[in-house]
Amino acid sequence: MFDRYHVTPLTPAIEEPQIHESAQGPRVTPAASRTAQTPRPVPGPRPAAVPRPGRPGPVRPAPPAPRAQQAVAGSVPAAPAAPTAPSVSAAVPQIQLIPASAEGALDAAEEAVDLLLDTGRAPGDILVLTTGDPHPWAAHELSFGEAAYWGLHDAGDDVFYADAAQVQRAAGRPVVVFAANGGAADTVAGSLPVAFTRAGALLIVCGDPQQINSVLGAGV
Repeated sequence: MFDRYHVTPLTPAIEEPQIHESAQGPRVTPAASRTAQTPRPVPGPRPAAVPRPGRPGPVRPAPPAPRAQQAVAGSVPAAPAAPTAPSVSAAVPQIQLIPASAEGALDAAEEAVDLLLDTGRAPGDILVLTTGDPHPWAAHELSFGEAAYWGLHDAGDDVFYADAAQVQRAAGRPVVVFAANGGAADTVAGSLPVAFTRAGALLIVCGDPQQINSVLGAGV
């Protein structure tokens, strides 16, 4: 019998003297001698999901994807739309304070209007409110009567000047210019918060910073 791992060179066969089994015992065949070797480990059963080599085995199909995640081949599934927050600039107007005394607040408001028109604002976008003496344009138009005066307001074709005490009657416009040019303190405190609600994009306040800040901090 040849060794399993070592091959010996071939030699002429030597005739073995025949010995009776009763004297030597039963002969051990090569097959019987293999049982003395260390048995090979027996591989365990393969998992059911792994196919055997050369023969496809039963493979468990993958579970179907949820409906929300299914997509057409070749296309990228659209991500869920994130909730959109309301635009602060669209909902809350900006506030710009121009420091001025009561005597200079109207002039400051006029300069602000001129700057707005020069930068492209339409005249009908601007509403000017005064707390003290009315603007000369408002005094002139009121001389033709209240109906004609407010008719110009409703037309919205030009800059409109009004008394801050009548801010409740004025409609909203993109820009409101508030001139604290005198009058009672209650007029400023009561009309400035309403003017803020009438401004669609920008509120320009011309007046004493301490008075304006106290009103805006409490009412806006």
